[in-house]
Amino acid sequence: MPERDPGPSVKDKELYEKLRDEGNSKEKSARIANAAAASSRSEVGSKGGQSGSYDDWTVDDLRHRAAELEIEGRSSMTKDELIDALRSH
Repeated sequence: MPERDPGPSVKDKELYEKLRDEGNSKEKSARIANAAAASSRSEVGSKGGQSGSYDDWTVDDLRHRAAELEIEGRSSMTKDELIDALRSH
């Protein structure tokens, strides 16, 4: 696959490319690559809070979170579709 130029804001271009090749969005790939560059790749997955599973959220809460992330089509999505969209964002 041709190499993409992620721009100067991406700190770990190699990881960015790998994540994009796996099908991740530009935004998600850049976020992960920059987090890895700020610490170490092995620590990136262990960061984060202890948020509950999206399965436990109400549809209204899922739609609100989808709106925060500007996910298109959220108003007509089912709960399962919202969860999939949020997990893949």
